[in-house]
Amino acid sequence: MARKAVTIGFSVTPEIEAKIARWADEEGRSKSDLFREMVRVYEREREHSILEELAEYGQRRAAERTLTSEEDVIRRIKELRGVAYPPGH
Repeated sequence: MARKAVTIGFSVTPEIEAKIARWADEEGRSKSDLFREMVRVYEREREHSILEELAEYGQRRAAERTLTSEEDVIRRIKELRGVAYPPGH
């Protein structure tokens, strides 16, 4: 199967190009391969940042509702769902 790839172009400073060329040479990789790796790292960082924001949001909401432990959160979820808590009661 033929490789599916597109060529993109963008501008960088000569200093950045020199760094990328040096890194590629040092690692025995192509500049394209380094760029693909940079995109993967950036994507992971974005996902991590989003998860951190969600966690902070959850912590703020829990504090507003005086939920101070994981047990409090579970209890409140079960109450809202109409499930007896603790189980069996």
